[in-house]
Amino acid sequence: MSSSGRTDDVATSVLTALGNKYSAEILCAARTPTSVQDLSDELGVPIATCYRRIEELESVGLLQCEGRQLSDEGRRTNVYRRTLDEFAIEFTGEGPTLSTEDRSAAKNQIQEQME
Repeated sequence: MSSSGRTDDVATSVLTALGNKYSAEILCAARTPTSVQDLSDELGVPIATCYRRIEELESVGLLQCEGRQLSDEGRRTNVYRRTLDEFAIEFTGEGPTLSTEDRSAAKNQIQEQME
């Protein structure tokens, strides 16, 4: 893993966000910039729930807004992409420790070309 361990509070926040229904599915589906509507449609997640999960994942740094794109209806909409490909949580100390492997810009470009 590329990142050193993060604090107990961050690890706990990540665990809480990932413990919510649909969070893991949203992260897996957001390998390329994807709108909330597309994530909702693809995963069968109610749109309001999808917005809440994205906000939670973004607040703990697992998902980020990559910009805005035009939707099929011609509206500008935010698109989101996950910020990492893997993480590990250790419970060996006094509190959980989180280690991550962040996505590189090069990996993002390769993924987009393959789509």
